[in-house]
Amino acid sequence: MAKPTTHFARRDFLQFAAASLTLLVTPVRAGAQPTLLAVRVWPAPDYTRVTLEYKAATSQPLNFNHLLLKDPNRLVLDIEGVEFNSVLQSLPGKISETDPQIRLIRAGRFKPEVVRIVIELKAEVKPQVFTLKPVGEYGHRLVLDLYPTEPPDPLMALLQKHGQSDPFATPAKPEKPAEPVVDRLVTVVIDPGHGGEDPGAIGHGGSYEKHVTLSIARRLKAKIDAQPNMRAVLTRDGDFFIPLGQRVAKARKVKADLFVSIHADAFIKPTARGSSVFVLSENGASSTAARWLAQKENAADLIGGVNIGVKDPHLARTLLDLSQTATLNDSLKLAKAVLGEIGDINALHKPHVEQAGFAVLKAPDIPSILVETAFISNPEEEKRLNDEVYQDKMADALLAGMRRYFKQNPTLSKSKVARLD
Repeated sequence: MAKPTTHFARRDFLQFAAASLTLLVTPVRAGAQPTLLAVRVWPAPDYTRVTLEYKAATSQPLNFNHLLLKDPNRLVLDIEGVEFNSVLQSLPGKISETDPQIRLIRAGRFKPEVVRIVIELKAEVKPQVFTLKPVGEYGHRLVLDLYPTEPPDPLMALLQKHGQSDPFATPAKPEKPAEPVVDRLVTVVIDPGHGGEDPGAIGHGGSYEKHVTLSIARRLKAKIDAQPNMRAVLTRDGDFFIPLGQRVAKARKVKADLFVSIHADAFIKPTARGSSVFVLSENGASSTAARWLAQKENAADLIGGVNIGVKDPHLARTLLDLSQTATLNDSLKLAKAVLGEIGDINALHKPHVEQAGFAVLKAPDIPSILVETAFISNPEEEKRLNDEVYQDKMADALLAGMRRYFKQNPTLSKSKVARLD
């Protein structure tokens, strides 16, 4: 079969040439170009995010386009009207050898007034490329989220860690088990607040909430995993951003029995202090401060950056059905048990469990709490939050609260694969 050919009339060719010449020779007004301010790369098992922060020179949107190429797998991004500066020159050095998605990045001038970025990939990806308007400390952002075509399965990873590869396979019965079989294994999902593009609250001493929460969460996970009948899963185990709805979805995928979101509070006054435990509210916040805090935490998706053009029906189904009061009642019981324990290691901001409309607590079938471990905006408590001894005590208190809850409210694990050898 002959290859198709395309013919241009002489008039069409001249018009095309004239337009191209105009593009090449038309001068750009000084200061009319967007300026790249920073480049950040956030590798994670779920996806890798590349963020280009820029200062817009006009109200016109940034012009860019991208395409995927194979053999080898590459993502090519062309940005118009951007000067190739030192920020882009620094791109290659931003990539770690351990990045799950990216092999290397290179950038250069593709043609006058067009910068080309080429991302060499380790495997096929499903990219999401979108822009974000200025929010918080950030200016305009062009975001590239590189999702693997075959996303990791958190439940399968959990099973493989415990020596099972297929949850639906019928395991052969051992003639004589080497160790006792655990019939009931409770799964706790620990959610370190914020991460990646979203630093959370920042203390006067420069501490980032996202780092404190991850450190406490890792300690708590180690303590839970050391229990004979419990196991823990982190929503993130690194410095990367996860949208609030995906945190809930992760907990449901691993059939979690409990969901514990860890934060470090902040307030406009540095004198505010103490630890708090929150559950979701059906009828509004329990206080003005609780409502303010929930609004601030729910803004994480705006700061971290979510592609609002993508609608995930699975995530939509994770919103709370307010008729399921049993889950909320269990959340309250868990919160009271945890509050009683952390009150032994730090002053309580309020002597009772508080309620507000936190988006991250909206799993319809998992008892969920949000723990504000201390006020990072309080200089004294900021020091405690960075102290390893305090972090360890907080993890101990959270585990003790969970154990007290299960002792008072015995329940079977919801996981169909809870029987692990």
